[in-house]
Amino acid sequence: MLSESRYLQIVRASAWYDLAVTAAFATPWTFALMLGGLADLAQQLALPGSVPVFEAAHVLMANLLGSVVIAWAILRIRHTQRLWGRYDAVLRFLFTTWQLYAVAHGASSIILAFSVFELAFGVLQSLPVRRAPG
Repeated sequence: MLSESRYLQIVRASAWYDLAVTAAFATPWTFALMLGGLADLAQQLALPGSVPVFEAAHVLMANLLGSVVIAWAILRIRHTQRLWGRYDAVLRFLFTTWQLYAVAHGASSIILAFSVFELAFGVLQSLPVRRAPG
């Protein structure tokens, strides 16, 4: 069982992780750079699956995702609370599910590196928490 303070540290850490990983999704230009870098890395590592060329509508969806996740991360950093961690755990399990679905349907397995963090933070934020005294 986690202490309240330890749990809130995990919630903040997951938010900082999201901010760092998702910032590149927020604009078309940073997304293009990030996607190219991931495609190159996947090719150098000879990973199975593909990284497709994104069209304008795909980039829009990625940018919307990036914008929403950044806002969600900032909320959890500035106003950290147990409830946000619980909601975030559910979201991480959903993200992990869709990432595994994508890989199973031909997406690059480089996605699985992100899935590890999604699952880990989801599990940590699902753990029981001791109530703070007072």
